[in-house]
Amino acid sequence: YMTTPVTTVSRGLLIAGVLLLLFGLLTGLGVGAMENPRMGLSSHLQGITNGLFLIALAVVWPHLTLPSLARTSLFWLALYGTFANWFTTLLAGIWGAGESMMPLASVGHMGTPLQEQTVSVLLFSLTLAMVLVCYLMLWGLFSRPR
Repeated sequence: YMTTPVTTVSRGLLIAGVLLLLFGLLTGLGVGAMENPRMGLSSHLQGITNGLFLIALAVVWPHLTLPSLARTSLFWLALYGTFANWFTTLLAGIWGAGESMMPLASVGHMGTPLQEQTVSVLLFSLTLAMVLVCYLMLWGLFSRPR
């Protein structure tokens, strides 16, 4: 995405955002069938809010002044962080896992050690990704156009 026109990247972010929004809405239909419905509700909300975040990023994208590597990193980190957030909470809802990292949403549901470890690693990595996304966005917004 280093030489891709801004409009193409924005369109890609818009498509990804609407797709994630759809995933969030569809997740809401299955909340009652999950091992932990409260975590399923979290996944539903993560899909919706992260989808809207990607749509907002698509709107902001043309206003970012960043070096090519930073723009490329921002794009892929945003996609990873938003989709991983929805997917991780979906897995936790289906598995009835998440007690180790999200005790309020898991309300006492504890998965197997492998499930808990998987949820923990994904949550840690997506949190790091989204912090970097916010940093890169701020850098791009505060940088002067060349």
